[in-house]
Amino acid sequence: MAPPATNQQRKRRAGLSLSAIVVVVLAVVALAGALMVSHHVTDRPAPAPAPPPSRPVLDSGGWDLAAEHALASAPMAALPAHSAQPQSMTTERAGEPITVPMPAQTAGRWISGGFPATPEGALGQLTTLDEAAMRGGDPATYARGFRELALPGAPQPETTGLYSLLRSMRSSAGINPTGPIPDLTATYQVTHGQIKGITDGGRFVVACVLGQFSVDYQGQTLTAGVGDCQALRHVGGDWRISPGPLPAAAPSAWPGSADAVHAGYRDLKRGG
Repeated sequence: MAPPATNQQRKRRAGLSLSAIVVVVLAVVALAGALMVSHHVTDRPAPAPAPPPSRPVLDSGGWDLAAEHALASAPMAALPAHSAQPQSMTTERAGEPITVPMPAQTAGRWISGGFPATPEGALGQLTTLDEAAMRGGDPATYARGFRELALPGAPQPETTGLYSLLRSMRSSAGINPTGPIPDLTATYQVTHGQIKGITDGGRFVVACVLGQFSVDYQGQTLTAGVGDCQALRHVGGDWRISPGPLPAAAPSAWPGSADAVHAGYRDLKRGG
C-alpha cells in the first residue's frame, strides 16, 4: 500500500502545474516559429531559375499537387513568443470582417460539416474542428477529431501544432498524457481568421484561425492566443483535411492585438 505522502506529493506538483503550462504554451509557440523560419530560410538552397511555363502536374483526381504544396508550405508571418500573451487591443484592422457560414450538417455529427464550397466555408470547417477537438485539453481527443476529417494521405495529427501544444502542456504539468483530469478544463474559442490562399478552382484552401486558448486548473486560469493553419479540400460535399505536407506554422498572437493585425488576422462573424 502506498504511503499517504504519495497523494500529498501529487497535489503539491499539481499546484505548480499552471505555471509550467504558461511556460510550455509560450515555448511551443516559439518553437513553431523557429521551425517555420529554419525550414523556409536556413534549410533551403538558393532557388534555381524558373523553368518555362508548363501545364500543372495533376493527380488522378485532377488536383494540382505542385500548387497545393507550394501554397501550404509558403511561410507565414513570424512573431515573437510573447505576442501570444494577453495584451492591449488595437483599433487597427487587417481588413473587413470575414463572415463564416453555419454548418448544414449537425445531426449525429460530433464535428459539424456541410459547409459551402467557398473559402469562408473552409474557414468555418476548421473553426468547428478546432473548437470541438481542443475542448478538454486532451491530445487524444484532438487527434480523433482531426482524423475524422482527414483524407487518406493527410498529415498525422501528432505532427500538428495544436496536438504538440496539448501533449507538451500535460507532460510539463506532470499530469496524465490523455484522458480527463479532475479540476482541469480547457477551451479554444476562435475569434479571428484569414484565408492564406486558394487553388484548384477554389476546391483547395489553406485556412488559418486564431483563438483564445484557456486552461483552468484548480481555480487558476491561463489564457493565450494560439493560431492554426490547415489545408483543406472540398470533396463529396464536405471540407476535409487535405493530403500533402503540413502547412507552415500559423502565427500565434493575442486576438485583437496589433501583432494579430500585422499577421493578417481578421475578425470573424458567424452565421452568414
